[in-house]
Amino acid sequence: MPELPEVETVRRGLQPVMEGARIVKAEARRADLRFPFQKDFVARLTGQTVTGLGRRAKYLMADLGSGDVLLMHLGMSGSFRVVKDEEAEVPGKFHHPRAEDRAHDHVVFRMSSGASIVFNDPRRFGYMKIIARKALDEEPLLKGLGPEPLGNEFDAAMLARSCANKKTSLKAALLDQRVVAGLGNIYVCEALFRAHLSPRRLAATLSTKKREPTDHAKHLVGAIHSVLNQAIKAGGSSISDHRQTSGELGYFQHSFQVYDREGEKCQTKGCGGIVKRFVQNGRSTFWCPKCQK
Repeated sequence: MPELPEVETVRRGLQPVMEGARIVKAEARRADLRFPFQKDFVARLTGQTVTGLGRRAKYLMADLGSGDVLLMHLGMSGSFRVVKDEEAEVPGKFHHPRAEDRAHDHVVFRMSSGASIVFNDPRRFGYMKIIARKALDEEPLLKGLGPEPLGNEFDAAMLARSCANKKTSLKAALLDQRVVAGLGNIYVCEALFRAHLSPRRLAATLSTKKREPTDHAKHLVGAIHSVLNQAIKAGGSSISDHRQTSGELGYFQHSFQVYDREGEKCQTKGCGGIVKRFVQNGRSTFWCPKCQK
């Protein structure tokens, strides 16, 4: 499942050809993806100008001139590609050829910018939904999401308050989208390693009895900021289906320090430990038992 850096990378790839442009024609080539398309899906998009393209957690959000918002989720295998003037994309350095079979091109936006934006999703776990902006606060898909980890609201004090008295593990707390939005298994593993904190540690240990942040909370927030910013700069991680809009792979996977490195030596200087893997909350957790406490 794409996490925040992958979705942010896609947003930045779509922004130049989508933001400020009009949707001349919208096509939904099937009745559903993960969920059925709204009956008026195409009608509410056609002719609308995209006034802004943002991201909330793992969602892309296109503001429309009508006052609606197009909510888009990549699911497990969804990807966007940008085709300009019906020409094929220029392969980039990390380009992997996409499937020649376009049977999984399910949604197409033909923009006044001259670009066609194509959503391809072989597994069909992605979805799109049009929501009136005034109704966003009550939208079930968005309601209850925690702060953005790269936003101004997210700091050690907020994380400490959210984790105070929690009886779950630190990793489980960070994967809870109500605590912080957009983090997933890969970047939680990497951030915990950088902060030298065990994924098994109780989340409540980030807070003092007065609900103030401990040094652990401060180090962890710094690690989260660091790993996310580095991953976004690298175009995300391509370990399965993720592609940038140009067709390029992200390459942060080459910077993993623990994720998918079971049996390798710990990269912490002077540690000498070995990266281990165990299953936690149904997900693979990678960590160094020697330096993560």
